[in-house]
Amino acid sequence: MKVAVGSDHRGYATKAKLVEFVRGLGHQVHDEGVMDCQSADYPDVAAIVGGKVADGTADRGILICGTGIGMAITANKFRGVRAATCYDEFTAEMCRRHNDVNVLCLSGDLGDDKRIDRIVEIWFRAEFEGGRHARRLEKIVALERRLADQAASSASAASQPSM
Repeated sequence: MKVAVGSDHRGYATKAKLVEFVRGLGHQVHDEGVMDCQSADYPDVAAIVGGKVADGTADRGILICGTGIGMAITANKFRGVRAATCYDEFTAEMCRRHNDVNVLCLSGDLGDDKRIDRIVEIWFRAEFEGGRHARRLEKIVALERRLADQAASSASAASQPSM
């Protein structure tokens, strides 16, 4: 599996360790930054990873910032991305089983490498259950399409010369 991984400065130390852990699980990892602890804006990195998952360059993504929340908000702006912040094993498993989450967002401030490794391992192992959950995801996809179409129509109308 191709996995895009990124962090801001607060997630850098966690990301550096996690990249090797994910490779050890047998996945191809693309480290999308940051490459040091210098202050960095999480939306910039989340946009790279979210874009790669959205366009299929990456099968999944992992993002780390102080809480994971800002990364999830940003990544979810991309069509087809389902990002969730997970702090424990239960949410990591259920976000995959019920929501087919393709971008895992983590807190770099958790500071517990073993816990983070376990969360990531469970997230990779858990499979989407389909069934009633697939029906619900289809509703999300339909909503995403409808909103994108509305935005495109609004943009088109705004660009038309007025008489």
